[in-house]
Amino acid sequence: MKLRIAILGTRGIPNNYGGFEHISEYVSEGLVKRGYGVTVYNSHKHPYQETTWNGVEIRHCYDPEYLIGASGQFVYDLNCLLDARKQHFDVILIMGYTSSSIWGKLYPADSTIITNMDGLEWRRSKYARPVQTFLKYAEKLAVKYSQFYISDSLVIKSYLGEKYKINSRYIPYGADLFSEEEREQVETGEAQKEDYFLLMARMEPENNIETILEGFNNSNSQRKFKVLGDTSNRFGKFITHKFKNDGRIEFKGSIYDTAKVRSLQNNSYLYFHGHSVGGTNPSLLEAMASEALIAAHNNPFNKSVLNADAFYFSDAKEVRSIVETVQRKGPEKTMVSNNLHKIKYQFNWEKIIDEYEAFIVECYCGLNHERIVCDKG
Repeated sequence: MKLRIAILGTRGIPNNYGGFEHISEYVSEGLVKRGYGVTVYNSHKHPYQETTWNGVEIRHCYDPEYLIGASGQFVYDLNCLLDARKQHFDVILIMGYTSSSIWGKLYPADSTIITNMDGLEWRRSKYARPVQTFLKYAEKLAVKYSQFYISDSLVIKSYLGEKYKINSRYIPYGADLFSEEEREQVETGEAQKEDYFLLMARMEPENNIETILEGFNNSNSQRKFKVLGDTSNRFGKFITHKFKNDGRIEFKGSIYDTAKVRSLQNNSYLYFHGHSVGGTNPSLLEAMASEALIAAHNNPFNKSVLNADAFYFSDAKEVRSIVETVQRKGPEKTMVSNNLHKIKYQFNWEKIIDEYEAFIVECYCGLNHERIVCDKG
């Protein structure tokens, strides 16, 4: 007998949004290949409307976010949870807590509840102070109503241990090595090898996009700077307006073709990673796996992944210095090689799926003591 596992808390798979959707794709498909019954909850507005995806059962629930804004996430999470209560899953894996933990009293009593605790959401500068206060409360509720916890960063694991005295399991994101097929995705006319700088991020203040582009804008570089990300929100419109007169900066919009994104990363002269809040960031791992040379915002989250194998910046002045002085010689090639080694042996998807499987079975068996089930996984 294999466990029946549900994944809640995402907008759904296949991924067309962000990190939790990204990892849910890989983990759900990986667990199905190992014989588990896996269900992922999708928004009813998700572009993928089938009932299965690569062996994963898809359950669509009503999501009013498109009508009423961010508050609709709370309704969507409630709808997913109410449906999950009827399904009697062995294990429910909840990705994040922002809009789900307030329903903690409704978590199914007959399911083992595991929450991936995300990355200190209340620190995000895009949120007003009242929202940050609520997110601290939501974090506390997630700890209270969950039975087991996953941290995707050692920094998050340490924080949760110190603040709540809980022992979460560290399981980061993963990435696939760069393939030959992906090397061929970008036209020569669009991206000559190592002829441009690149960043990819949601248009949010805490991703330091303004800092990076300001540093580049003040530099004497003759290279282009490609920016990947949806600029339709308020901050995106502000950024595009602020740098509209710099012809070197190209806003390319969102690109969900993973192979094309990875090829752009691989071909870049230097990839900027400005994320300052959160755990192990998927786009950073993708850049490492794509053999990009990386400049990252100077914070514990990024340093815990990259160590000494990146350039670091804290302000626009340091960005400008990096832009004007960075080279692609022996030391830089060693950085790229070291980061690729991390992907092969620390952040590869097969290892991550192994760790999710082991932790899920361990948690379920620890609560249920069903030896026959547990011995077989």
